[in-house]
Amino acid sequence: MAVFAQMKALVYNSHLPMDLVAIQSALRERNIDAWLFYDHHHRDPIAYRVLGLPDGLMVTRRWFYLIPAQGEPKKLVHRIEAGHLDTLPGGKRQYSGWQELFDQIKALLAPYRDIAMQYSPNNLVFTISLVDGGTLDLVRGLGKNVVSSGDLVAQFEATWTEEQIKSHFAARDAIDAITASAFQEIGRRVRNGGTREHEMQQWFMEAFQRENLITDDPPIVAVNANSGNPHYEPNAANSAPIREGDFVLLDVWGKKNTPGAVYYDITWTGFVGKAPSDRMREIFNIVRQARDAGVRTVQEAVAAGRPIAGWEVDRAARTHIRNAGYADYFIHRTGHSIGTEVHSNGANMDDLEIHDERRIIPNSCFSVEPGIYLPEFGVRSEVDVLVRPHSAEVTGRAQTEIVTI
Repeated sequence: MAVFAQMKALVYNSHLPMDLVAIQSALRERNIDAWLFYDHHHRDPIAYRVLGLPDGLMVTRRWFYLIPAQGEPKKLVHRIEAGHLDTLPGGKRQYSGWQELFDQIKALLAPYRDIAMQYSPNNLVFTISLVDGGTLDLVRGLGKNVVSSGDLVAQFEATWTEEQIKSHFAARDAIDAITASAFQEIGRRVRNGGTREHEMQQWFMEAFQRENLITDDPPIVAVNANSGNPHYEPNAANSAPIREGDFVLLDVWGKKNTPGAVYYDITWTGFVGKAPSDRMREIFNIVRQARDAGVRTVQEAVAAGRPIAGWEVDRAARTHIRNAGYADYFIHRTGHSIGTEVHSNGANMDDLEIHDERRIIPNSCFSVEPGIYLPEFGVRSEVDVLVRPHSAEVTGRAQTEIVTI
């Protein structure tokens, strides 16, 4: 249990200043000697967010910042950019030439063996694997064991404060209501002259503005074969009409337009007409059951205090779809981490695109959204799951049948 429960106090995210105590506690919990941050030319945005560094610095030379599990952090900076890490605690070393840099790194790392860096074995979690191969060669050449910072990054980028959790539920209330109204609006328009995917997408954006919601990209409104394309994007020049007898998929994500707010992200499906076909119901029910299997896997593990990784959730959902005979039509991961960006840096529910071994941790949130994509239509059913120290909850309504529009 306890590995899971002990993490409850370490709630942190990129909208807070660096918390040295929390970082060092997380290192000790994982038996990692130190976390080495390194950058030039802003190649590692994670470092700036976790350390609370301004992202407007002109960084033309390499800097290093070492946080040990115990003791004082250490800085290594070039003499012409000597002040870049002055906002951070710890002693400072400087270098100019390459040989001096090598000697300083050697001295910096001398007391430590296991060093966390923004690295992922075989580049599996490519959003984390930002350190270049040459720097890995350098550190390993000094006899150090480089380990992935993936779980640390999740702890310090993808966990939510109580205020952020409140913002998620505020976005939920608004988006759930807008989505329900969208189905009604589609029906009204179809029966009064018609509408198109792009027109409904613009209707969503107007509703978002009224509710003080923002989004990185507009919602997906996809009809029939277009719903079989997971990342379909309607536009003014290429947008299908919505008519009686059409299958409609709505993928809607947004957050409140307030500092530090986090996303809410859902996908629902509907049918314009009296009743969807038996084939549509069959596919929807398989996807719904796969979604529920993924959610149940998380809930049971968290309730039992058992550590659980993202790949396990994907496998539960994917196994159900495979057993139903549609493995080849489920072509993406089961879910993604959610935060201030709709795709955040915590564990993804993924045993397809990568084997994601990152832990699902308290005060984090992610989507569970399996899908089956056929040539004539596609079904995806998406919910968000918020994990607490001893429980996990679906934060919004879970669709149980195709909406009749």
